[in-house]
Amino acid sequence: MIRCPVGMNVFEFAVLSGLRVAQLTRGCTPRVVVPSLKVTVTAQREVAEGLVVRSGPLAETAAIHE
Repeated sequence: MIRCPVGMNVFEFAVLSGLRVAQLTRGCTPRVVVPSLKVTVTAQREVAEGLVVRSGPLAETAAIHE
């Protein structure tokens, strides 16, 4: 079981992982050293390890509120 990082709620973890799954499915290079056979697990590990982070206006407002 992969746990979401500290400071990130489970909904955000699921959404960010889902977006990363779409990128990996389109052919992006995995950022973990040993990717899983399942794209979903690879995406979740990337988010959990902090290799994939949110960006844009929501990331800026979240940083202000933390």
